[in-house]
Order: sequence, then C-alpha cells, then structure tokens
Amino acid sequence: MTLRLAIVGLGKIARDQHVPSIAKTEGVELAAVASRNASIDGLPHFPDIDALLASGEAVDAIALCTPPQGRHAQAVAALQAGKHLLLEKPPGASVSEIEPLVTLAREKGVSLFATWHSRYAPAVEPARAFLAETEIRSVHIEWKEDVRKWHPGQAWIWEPGGLGVFDPGINALSIVTAILPSPMFLRRSDLQFPENRAAPIAADLEFTDASGLPIRAEFDWRETGGETWNIHVETARGKLTLAEGGKKLSLDGRSMVDEPDAEYAAIYRRFVELAATGAIDVDLSPLQHVADAFLLGRRHVVEAFVED
Repeated sequence: MTLRLAIVGLGKIARDQHVPSIAKTEGVELAAVASRNASIDGLPHFPDIDALLASGEAVDAIALCTPPQGRHAQAVAALQAGKHLLLEKPPGASVSEIEPLVTLAREKGVSLFATWHSRYAPAVEPARAFLAETEIRSVHIEWKEDVRKWHPGQAWIWEPGGLGVFDPGINALSIVTAILPSPMFLRRSDLQFPENRAAPIAADLEFTDASGLPIRAEFDWRETGGETWNIHVETARGKLTLAEGGKKLSLDGRSMVDEPDAEYAAIYRRFVELAATGAIDVDLSPLQHVADAFLLGRRHVVEAFVED
C-alpha cells in the first residue's frame, strides 16, 4: 500500500529535497501540504497542521519540516491523530521534548522517525566499516559555509532553539556518531555569538571517548570562499577523509567513494519501511552533543551579523 504523506512546512528544505525525493521513492506519495506561505499546484493545501487534521484529508503520514521551535505541539497533534511521523532535523528544540513523543508513538502504534539526512550520504557506511577494522588516532571536523547562501531570510535560525551554526554542524555530528565505534563526549566548547543574535555563528569543540581519542570540530557560518564539509580521520592505515558532506571518501588522497547525493530518497525509503511495521527510529546523540556544547560553552561576543 502506498503511504499517503502530507508535508507540514513547505520551506526551502522541503521544496529542494523532500518534494523531489518523495516523487522518486516507491511506496510513498505526496497527498497534501500544510504551510502558511506556500502551496503546490494540484494538491490540497491547509494553513497549518490543525486545519489539515481537522479536514479529514486522507493522509497516513506527516513530514514535519517546520522550524524546531514549536514543533513539539505539531508532533503531538500528528501522533494523537494516528499518523506516522517523520521529523526533519533537528527533531526538536530541546532533547527532553523528544522522549515523550517516542512514548506517544508507541501508544498509538505508529512510526516515529527522527531523521539525520547526512547519515545517508554514500561515503558514511563505507567509512564506518573501515573504521571498525583499524586503529583511530584522531578526528578533525571542518564544517564551514556561508549562512547568507544556505539560510537566507531564516530569522528563526538565530533565535533560541534555532541552533545557529549548529544547524549545519549537527549534520557533521550525525556522521561522526555513526562512523566512530565508541561513543564520544564533549570536553571543551567555545561559541562565538554575534552581538545582535541569540545563537552562535561559529563554534570550536573538543570531544574525546573512553580511550582518550582526540576529536575536534570547527563550525563556521562566515565562510565565503566555498563550502567546506570535511571529516578527517587519522588511522593506522592512513588518513581517511569524508568530503563534501559525506559524498566522497578517500584514503591518503586515493578515492574510495565518489557518488551523487541521494540522502533524502534514502530517508523516505527508510520511512516507508518503518511505517510498514509501526517501528520507531530515534537517535538523539547528535542533538545531545549540541545541547552539551551550549551547556559547556564559553561565550565570545563577535561583531553583529547583518543579512544584506
């Protein structure tokens, strides 16, 4: 049976990734849209999730693509209505609000999927398999981009709960937590806040694990010379590099994986699988690391950010 899905929040990520990925994924179809400011020709449209659910429109599942602030109430409404639920990353504005959703999904017998799209990049699983079989000596994450290019006009991202530079940085954390064989934890966090914003524009983090492995992450939203989405891992067998957000993998410069982006199509294939049995897939470790970064963070005030 085809999963009839409604998107709630038709912003940039929904238009760029969710809509085309749904169209090419077997077992799911886009049946409706709920969004204050956007619609899709030929599809039923509603101003918000409450109107969608009250309409009686025939949908089996909902993809929440709204900003994380305020999303918890929308998620509760979807689950209470017995809809399978996909959460765009981050799954919420806080760590503590997610576990009650897991409990509710189990009570209702529906699926809950907290997605981390970067984990589905083509180089991630090969990197995990490689690192499981060798000694790891250090990890260095470089995740830098231009906020004006990738998040234009998104004022919510600078507000509490919007994560600031951790909105892209959490993608790197989702990859690292997937490929490293041991859990890591935060030791140091330096956060740079523009004087006119409530969320950081840059972060410098140091993690380790039970063995003392050095792990450093540098996140920056002020990169104007092109994107840098790299994870370098020094190992006993050489330097392993995941580049371009996980699309490429190399060992000492020799290519191992170089494939096009298909992350969101993989997310929807997984969602179809989960919905078939009412299963739950929720891993909060990337969001927990971000919460720890704020908890341990030393705040440094930098020049104001003004979007031209």
